[in-house]
Amino acid sequence: MAHTSPQRYAESSIGFTFALLFGVLLAGPLALFGFRTAAFEPFNIPSASMAPTLLVGDYLFVSKYSYGYSRFSVPLSPPLFSGRIFGSLPARGDVAVFKLPRDTSTDYIKRIIGLPGDRVQMKGGQLFVNGTQVLRSDAGRYLAEDEGPRIVLERFTESLPPAREGQAPRVHDILKASDNEPLDNTQEFRVPDGHLFVMGDNRDNSLDSRVLKAVGFIPTENLVGRAEFIFFSVNAAAPWWEIWEWPFEIRWFRLFKGIS
Repeated sequence: MAHTSPQRYAESSIGFTFALLFGVLLAGPLALFGFRTAAFEPFNIPSASMAPTLLVGDYLFVSKYSYGYSRFSVPLSPPLFSGRIFGSLPARGDVAVFKLPRDTSTDYIKRIIGLPGDRVQMKGGQLFVNGTQVLRSDAGRYLAEDEGPRIVLERFTESLPPAREGQAPRVHDILKASDNEPLDNTQEFRVPDGHLFVMGDNRDNSLDSRVLKAVGFIPTENLVGRAEFIFFSVNAAAPWWEIWEWPFEIRWFRLFKGIS
């Protein structure tokens, strides 16, 4: 009968332990990579262009599977393929993250206003989609304090028309400083095939598709995913070193809030 020496048994045990440890260390990053690529990816909001829906200091999860996958679904966007796999169009009114066409290293988040073939125009501060004025109703005033000095804006509830019959309108709030701002009167934009037209909810403080040279039409390939819910939010008003203020800076009422 063959016998295993104590030395060989110890070497085998050490080898198995190292192999197990290596496997665990490798599995963690691979699982995280797969989760971020195929399921959900976290993003944070650095500007007030999507207020009141999203505020500076909001942290949210974006679903990567909602519109299918492109090379921009993968971290660092390697040119593995073109187009989208399992692709589907967003619904009008979705809040989506996408890569800026003129700089695909930059992530933007806006609301989908126009789908391929749509006609979009601003006239006198009013939004028109396919020649029909989008309904909006007064929702009171809004104190904006995310960036710079506090200012009072007008808040409206807007009802975007559905893309297909039988669907309900997409209702959300927007902000307006007035109806006579630089982007309140535009040409009529016709959305090309394979592209989208996006706008910020903070209509007079948003760089979006209305500015063709800066943002313009968004290729559907550039979509990263749909914003789903806020998992953390902080106003960061106090200096970072005032640790005792941290619990009071968390916007507890916004945690796990869905995005519509």
